[in-house]
Amino acid sequence: MNLEDMILISVDDHVIEPTDMFDNHIPAKFKDRAPRIEKQADGGDLWKYEDGYAPNVGLNAVAGCPPDEYGLDPTEYAQMRPGCFDVHERVKDMSAGGILAGINFPTFPHFCGQLFLRAQDKELALACVRAYNDWHITEWAGAYPDRLIPIALPVLWDAELAAAEIRRIAALGCRAVTFSENPEKLGLPSFHTDYWDPFFKACADTGVVICLHIGSSSSMNITSIDAVPEVMIALTPVNSMLCITDLMFSPILQRFPSVQLAISEGGNGWVPYVLERADYVFEHHKGWTHTDLGGRRPSDVFHDQMWTCFIDDPVGIDLRDRIGIDRIMWECDYPHSDATWPSSPELLWKSLSHLSDVEINKITHLNAMDCYGFDPFSVRPREQATVGALRAEVAEHDIAIKSMGRRKADADGAAAAKRLGRVAGGNMSKE
Repeated sequence: MNLEDMILISVDDHVIEPTDMFDNHIPAKFKDRAPRIEKQADGGDLWKYEDGYAPNVGLNAVAGCPPDEYGLDPTEYAQMRPGCFDVHERVKDMSAGGILAGINFPTFPHFCGQLFLRAQDKELALACVRAYNDWHITEWAGAYPDRLIPIALPVLWDAELAAAEIRRIAALGCRAVTFSENPEKLGLPSFHTDYWDPFFKACADTGVVICLHIGSSSSMNITSIDAVPEVMIALTPVNSMLCITDLMFSPILQRFPSVQLAISEGGNGWVPYVLERADYVFEHHKGWTHTDLGGRRPSDVFHDQMWTCFIDDPVGIDLRDRIGIDRIMWECDYPHSDATWPSSPELLWKSLSHLSDVEINKITHLNAMDCYGFDPFSVRPREQATVGALRAEVAEHDIAIKSMGRRKADADGAAAAKRLGRVAGGNMSKE
């Protein structure tokens, strides 16, 4: 296999929601209170909702920008690459980057809809969640069923309503829902209670995969408030380590052994040690803790029910047999600052070129198709889905890095770290 022969499905990208996304989907009684974009006097397009604002944080939409324009300032749509928010331009960018298909996580509602969880009017919040899901399934992903895998927001504040929404979106053809990596951090019951049983049962019954994105607990690991931003960014996979350890020992996965969990943007290289440590602790302490995993070890729970993904993780590739070759998926993270677009195939090939064709195909697309029940080849012939074929389709599409007229990055690392910590916490501005 050559680089141009790879077929790439990214299981973690993001959409910057277009300004008119609610127009066709929010009930008429809520139209005047639906989230809307407001231009700020000092620059920036912010989503206004109830009595606060949800910013499009700069690092969330840097595709096509030079690195010295990365920053935390709220971003204007005019300063973004159109592929961030225009589905037709997104697909062109995907093709130019050699990427066949992807999952697009939410932005302004936060990774699992924390914005609507915090809302005062829960009737309005429920209408917004449903409208968001209808827009994403029918207008965004539905525009290109061979290119975009739909993912829904959950109803976080009521497990029965959450279950009903799962059944509703599954009937619309959606097989993925984003959820919190640690609901207790959001002031909700933990995975160690039976509170979420209706939600998990609905996912088990419908085959909907639960996606747990780093930062979906509205918390990140900060060593010290004056540390440079790179410290927190480098430590983001720790959130996923905490998440899978919590869930491996959680009784909820014993009650619902068919539920599948995708650990999104957490990386892979650390997985073998965490599994090894969890098994060691389980064997040494189960005699007095009486933890019952139904005859399984924690690592068995992981291999039965969890999937991982990576952006650039050569160590994880080297340890693929310890992780489980059938559970590893790839991601691009467009349009975030960690993204490898538009050179994803070139970077990925450095890690995969020594693998067999069977292993490459599993990591690049077959595992994702299996995990999400996604079959792009029912719409697009396989020979038209390769890196080389996709790039040839949009040979004239401009992917040059160019200034978007954005403010330069904040040179004060301490100030930036504080602001990044607030952003990770999912706080809304009252300004």
